[in-house]
Amino acid sequence: MGKNLHILELATYEKPEVVESTTKDWVEYGKKNDYYQFLIERYKNSTTSNAVINNVARLIYGRGIDALNSSKKPNEYASLKAMVSPKVLRGIALNFKMLGAGYFQVLYDKNHTKIIKIDYLPTRLIRAGRCNEEGIIDTYFYSDNWEDVRKNPPRAIPAFGTSKEAIELDVVKFDSVDMKYYNDVDWHGGIPYAVLEEEISDYLIQDVQQGFSGTKVVNFNNGIPDEEAQRQISNQVKGKLTGAKGDKVIIAFNANQESKTTIEDISLDNASERFTQLSNECQSKILNAHTVISPMIVGITNENHGFSSNADEIEVATKVFYNQSILPFQDAILERIEEYLAFNGFSLDLYFKRLNLLDSVEEKKQAKEEAKKEEAVKMAKHYDELVSQFGEDEDPEWELIDSREVDYELEDDFDAQVKQWEDELSNKKQTTLSKIWEFVSTGTARSNAKSAQDKQVGDLYFKTRYKYVGNPNPERGFCKSMMSANKIYRKEDIINMGSASVNAGFGEAGADNYSIWLYKGGARCHHKWQRLTYLAKSASSIDVKSPKANTKANGGNVSPTQAQGKYGYVVSNDSKVKQIPNNMPLKGFSPNNPNLPSDVQ
Repeated sequence: MGKNLHILELATYEKPEVVESTTKDWVEYGKKNDYYQFLIERYKNSTTSNAVINNVARLIYGRGIDALNSSKKPNEYASLKAMVSPKVLRGIALNFKMLGAGYFQVLYDKNHTKIIKIDYLPTRLIRAGRCNEEGIIDTYFYSDNWEDVRKNPPRAIPAFGTSKEAIELDVVKFDSVDMKYYNDVDWHGGIPYAVLEEEISDYLIQDVQQGFSGTKVVNFNNGIPDEEAQRQISNQVKGKLTGAKGDKVIIAFNANQESKTTIEDISLDNASERFTQLSNECQSKILNAHTVISPMIVGITNENHGFSSNADEIEVATKVFYNQSILPFQDAILERIEEYLAFNGFSLDLYFKRLNLLDSVEEKKQAKEEAKKEEAVKMAKHYDELVSQFGEDEDPEWELIDSREVDYELEDDFDAQVKQWEDELSNKKQTTLSKIWEFVSTGTARSNAKSAQDKQVGDLYFKTRYKYVGNPNPERGFCKSMMSANKIYRKEDIINMGSASVNAGFGEAGADNYSIWLYKGGARCHHKWQRLTYLAKSASSIDVKSPKANTKANGGNVSPTQAQGKYGYVVSNDSKVKQIPNNMPLKGFSPNNPNLPSDVQ
């Protein structure tokens, strides 16, 4: 009887074993080190669990990561975008939700002083290493196939912040109170129902595929053949009536018709309703395990939650679901990314941009603000590229003899001064320093180009450069780029910058271009150009402390007055050069600007 009676047993669920062996450096997860694969199968084979996990992972990622202060910190924001890609964030979101943990792969520069990129590794391929003496997991292990570690030997990867290696591994997860190396998934309570949902699905599919209606008896009443003949006849009948997967036909061999086998049907009243009820129960329990308040949020509908549901209730359910089921995942991921930014020496106010589940006015406003941020980042890159084309670093061969806000209105006309320089420079013998000067002034790089404001007076060589100074914490992208570049500029370079669009609409009559030489970052800007006067210094040809240099006793610098009076070095500029636009008439706006603000008219 036992051999002939077959009962369908629904699979039972047991908490996974965590095996810490002294013979292995890694800690196994599950009896056969296959618990992650068990979870993946529940994700793949349970209709409800698959839908919830997929959609929750999409909601966690939303429309990507952003920063509230991206416009104020465009360089840091650009570094973030280069460090972490959308693909990485999507992978982390799915692994974190489905398997309870996501693994960031942190890549450093060769000196281990900067994180250059963040990638991720699939959670199913990672196992934790045994704790060190301090009880800390300082190593993880990676293998392409944990079922065959001989062909795929695990590779040790140090944990984040525990080494000076080029690659480290960092985990984002929620802690479980009774687990040290691993942790339960947040939908742990729904796993048995995911298993049951799979079993019901398999049973119903097999029932349909078996084809021949249930509990049919085929009687052979002409004697009982031997066992081998019975097997052959039985297989032939089953093959014709049920197909390869069918096995619901009972074959009976009887000595005569009077002794034939009789069968009593064990019927299940309202079978379809009972299976529907059981399926709905599984779905409900799985949704509860995932803390899904309204199935519609994750793309699931049933007779109790259709499109006729109250819109206000759906909106409330969506907000509660986001706060309970999405934000904790997002916050945990952002905490790890903020750690990586902190390692590189900067910080951002990070958040995930939401999907517009409810097309509300607030979300439309948010979309507009995000578009502005994206434009700000784009312009910041434009400013950085613009600034990088001009300017030069201070040359140690030149001594800074003055840095001041000069009174240009008292100086001679610049064109006449240039002519004076040309007369003075004519017919002079080339000294060693003048040869150096010629080499520097004829170089291909703009930073080495000579300016019309550079001059040789006797054996002394002067040059004038300008530095962008003012508010140390600017808000405009151009001003941020100029202040962070910390370069000095020729007048010619600054004038050439005016050919690029810096702050559209600030120019004459609302034009996109204007003179950066005069108006810096545009109307209301709090910056100005500071004049720097340099004297060439060379141990072999110029002694800046010699009587010829007429140096001061307190520091040995040639004053700009001495450079102007004794040595004939004079530079004149428009008075607007030393003014910040915010202190100019009309705050630096053009009087013909059609968008002239009312507070400056």
